[in-house]
Amino acid sequence: MLFDLPDDDILYRALIERDPSFDGFAFVGVKSTGIFCRLTCPARKPKRENSVFYSSVASAMEAGYRPCKRCCPLMLGGQKDPLIDNLLTALENSPDKRWSEDDVQAMKMDPSTVRRAFKRQFGITFLEIARLRRLGKGVDALTKGNQVIEAQLDANYESSSGFRAAITRQIGLKPSHAHRHLFLKAEWLDTPIGTMLAIADEQTLYLLEFVDRPALANAIDKLKKLTSSEIIFGRTAALELLNEELISYFSGKNQVFKTHLAEFGSLFTRKVWDALRAIPTGELRSYSDLAKDIGQPSASRAVARANGANQISILIPCHRVIGADGSLTGYGGGLWRKRWLIEHERRIAMKSSKKEWGNESGK
Repeated sequence: MLFDLPDDDILYRALIERDPSFDGFAFVGVKSTGIFCRLTCPARKPKRENSVFYSSVASAMEAGYRPCKRCCPLMLGGQKDPLIDNLLTALENSPDKRWSEDDVQAMKMDPSTVRRAFKRQFGITFLEIARLRRLGKGVDALTKGNQVIEAQLDANYESSSGFRAAITRQIGLKPSHAHRHLFLKAEWLDTPIGTMLAIADEQTLYLLEFVDRPALANAIDKLKKLTSSEIIFGRTAALELLNEELISYFSGKNQVFKTHLAEFGSLFTRKVWDALRAIPTGELRSYSDLAKDIGQPSASRAVARANGANQISILIPCHRVIGADGSLTGYGGGLWRKRWLIEHERRIAMKSSKKEWGNESGK
């Protein structure tokens, strides 16, 4: 649509006032629900920080939002072309279906007529809307902490590569807009214990998380605010090095990471993260042990909070911290991964120890 949106403050005021002058020209996506609405929607209004505005149905759906069932934003201006109405109703009843032109013909509709009608009203075709609905379901599953394969199945994508390619279009900024912003680059990294998302600039790693971590979406938003950047998918020298080091780590070879890490957080938090990186491979510490290591023995609770605030998994090894009673305690990537990493590093340490012992014996 050839419509330049006013600034967000004006749009949010229009949303609160249910201003009809924007109907059909502006839509609001609600981050907390994954739904997009008309500004005149009768539903309770979202908080300012949970509101993001779009100039078209297409752009809202491309960002992963699903249409509201109360204000029905797909029915622009209340127009109800029977052809469009019937197909949208069918889509609502079967949002997981992989719609094709054969399905349209099976409903006794001409695919070319359908294409023209949807392009005229929405700017995109019915099949594109159906694909975006499936994709939005997958994005929603990921933000709720589902594993990639589960999110892929939720979105009814048959191949993981197709799903990832689609998700790539939903996170961060479109590459064609990158020249307008400072930006970081993101990359999928496959590991034996699940896919990770890494975000870096040319020299420095800012984030490394398992993609099914429930807090990932919040971590990305926080990073964008901290750096005043946007995020696009691509490769950088830092990501290349990280990938090589992770391959070596998971093969049991590498024990030291040289990838440069961004230093966010307070001085206290950075001291905790430095103490984590100083824990030898194969060894564990309790929160109270870490507090002693940084010279603040009474700060075990603050140490636990700093540990939980870590956004660079594995390289800042928060998985090496356990409870005072020996329990695994929490881990954002899941306790099963924490157990796996501890056992993996125990074997690396044993292998290294035997090698050193053999070298000493051979002298």
